[in-house]
Amino acid sequence: MSRRIALSAAAGVVVLGVAGALAFAYAGEQPPELAGSAARYTAPDGHRDGSLTFVTDVAASSGVKSVKVLAWPEKSSLAKRKLTAEDMAAAESAVCKASGDVTVHCTYTTKVTGADVESSPRGVWRVTVLATAQNGTTTLDTEAAGFTVR
Repeated sequence: MSRRIALSAAAGVVVLGVAGALAFAYAGEQPPELAGSAARYTAPDGHRDGSLTFVTDVAASSGVKSVKVLAWPEKSSLAKRKLTAEDMAAAESAVCKASGDVTVHCTYTTKVTGADVESSPRGVWRVTVLATAQNGTTTLDTEAAGFTVR
């Protein structure tokens, strides 16, 4: 009787070990997760430049490889055709710093001049983010944040 119990216990340990390994492998393939995304736009004033700052937290169990950011006017051709990961290849990168075991805090800031505003459409703008993990998985959020240019 004790031999059957020992064999059953050993089989149970093997099953649990395999299940745990599969769960760990699956977790490693999860795409990055974005949280707390926000944009802050400050218009130029007189001779002082304005700025656009976008922040987000990105979590990826394999680590974060890159975070690309693109701001675009809501009333544009981009809104009609929906951005893709391929469209984000030429987008600018955010600067990311570790803020936990698998999380980074990313910031993207760009200067906005009076000439920029004069040549840009007024109204609502959207910020698209492409986060890429070290394992190659990606997350594309086409409307991670928004702001208004007046």
